[in-house]
Amino acid sequence: MSIVAEESAVIEKTKELCAQIVSDPTFLKLQADVERFLSDDAARLQYQSVHERGEELHHKQHAGIELGAVEIREFESARDALFENEIARDFLSAQRELEGLQKEISKYVGA
Repeated sequence: MSIVAEESAVIEKTKELCAQIVSDPTFLKLQADVERFLSDDAARLQYQSVHERGEELHHKQHAGIELGAVEIREFESARDALFENEIARDFLSAQRELEGLQKEISKYVGA
């Protein structure tokens, strides 16, 4: 029998773990925060804009181009406004938590 066969003990335990995770109240809240963000076009656009601008500044800096004080202030202002947006802030928090969960599980699976 294969370890990944539908009836294997590994698959059964994996299904149990997944069922436990998706029924956890904290996970459900995190999932709701992500869904709320994904359904809010304004929050998504604001996040995308800040993310793209941050990448742009990072690439400029990495290329040895000095960043101007104005562009730094503008980026910081946009980033601060993003963190003031409750939907975006909750999404970013949920994203960190879910990434942490994924890393924790990977410690056991990827070892």
